[in-house]
Amino acid sequence: MAPPAPLLVAKGTNELLLLPGLANRHGLVAGATGTGKTVTLRVLAEGFSRIGVPVFLADVKGDLSGLARPGGDSPKLAERARELGVPLAAEASPVVFLDVFGEAGHPLRTTISEMGPLLLARVLGLNETQAGVLQMAFRVADEGGLLLLDVKDLRAMLEHLTERAAELRARYGNVSSASVGAIQRALLALESQGADRLFGEPALALEDLLRTDLSGRGQVTILHAERLVRSPQLYATLLLWLLSELFEQLPEVGDPEKPRLVFFFDEAHLLFDDAPEELRAKIEQVVRLVRSKGVGVYFVTQSPLDVPDAVLGQLGNRVQHALRAFTPRDQKAVRAAAETFRANPGVDVEAAITELGVGEALVSFLDARGTPAPVERALVVPPRSRLTPLTPEERAQVLAASPLRGRYDAPADRESAYERLQQRATEREAERAPEPRGAQRGRQEAGALGQAGDMLGKMATSAMRAAGTQIGREIMRGILGSMFGGGRTR
Repeated sequence: MAPPAPLLVAKGTNELLLLPGLANRHGLVAGATGTGKTVTLRVLAEGFSRIGVPVFLADVKGDLSGLARPGGDSPKLAERARELGVPLAAEASPVVFLDVFGEAGHPLRTTISEMGPLLLARVLGLNETQAGVLQMAFRVADEGGLLLLDVKDLRAMLEHLTERAAELRARYGNVSSASVGAIQRALLALESQGADRLFGEPALALEDLLRTDLSGRGQVTILHAERLVRSPQLYATLLLWLLSELFEQLPEVGDPEKPRLVFFFDEAHLLFDDAPEELRAKIEQVVRLVRSKGVGVYFVTQSPLDVPDAVLGQLGNRVQHALRAFTPRDQKAVRAAAETFRANPGVDVEAAITELGVGEALVSFLDARGTPAPVERALVVPPRSRLTPLTPEERAQVLAASPLRGRYDAPADRESAYERLQQRATEREAERAPEPRGAQRGRQEAGALGQAGDMLGKMATSAMRAAGTQIGREIMRGILGSMFGGGRTR
């Protein structure tokens, strides 16, 4: 089988091609609002899908759903195609929609246990002490064989922790009632936003992100995130969880001829804003190592400064759209972006960044040796899908034809921590409940009869010992006769 063809992304003096075998070396699409980042993301997603690579991306503005319909009807795109001398092919991609809230896509769920205490603490905005109590709840649940699937399971576990605080203190440390209360309030806020629907079953199976259609094109999974991104920490943590799951579950493949999945992380700055050091270290580790699982990660953000240097240094394929330089921070971002490119004597990168037009970019992809090519100024090729979003009716048609239809739509609620702890509480209440008066009287009478029987047994034993004598035999007959209602025969 022939290796997959390179992706034509932009064209200037030369065609700028992204090599599929190096696409898992990650990438960056940066630029100010309105400079063309979303179109570049769309061109990349379409290209990967065409060569059989599944794609996952989040649609934070609601303008990527048109990937599911062919385009070619935009005069601006037609003009760009003529300018670049490329064909304007109209083509749709095989799209699946997911939505945490279940409104514009199949419900996306995970379980409390799968999310884990570190990421969940960030979702809930917990401080270090509160995060420690949350970790304790997970540990006690694991030791007790209690499944934490949804929010009510975690609530029940926190209540259980409070009840056993004195018992657990010596082993795990103090269970602060104030910390438990803070976690419960954070869970309440999560529920009030409707985001508690993220937790439960059936949970997303990662193989459903790695599908291809019957023609061999990679599935484009779009997370509808217009509402989700209003909770920035939840949005960023959910995408990080997905990336972490891919890292943990997929086998090592080294450097394949094309990625197993390409993961676009839009609004990437949300991932790093206010992230504690422990979480930042985890992000850096996942980005560094997930490459060997055949997963390419592409960060989409306004400025390269939004991405820490330890992560930025791992992003080999770059498309830099225009940046504004109105403030000292803007000017610093321009210099930082310019310094990350391999120099090209024919391009003044720092000056060009502020001059680029819409759809124009500075591009540098990895060459066949795996080293960044000299930066070039170029125009991004027009996308093949429709630029305008789907109508509600069109989205409903896509959902009806989805390969995931019926798989996640109905929630499931199997026995887990909540039900098990409720059952234990019911059993304890039954043990403590007073007996009915009739049952108590019956038990007392039975006890009295038992005592009488014991006394008679002792008397009988003593009498048998004396049975060797005539007097003993007379006593024995008298006792036995009176017990069974008989009497001495005359």
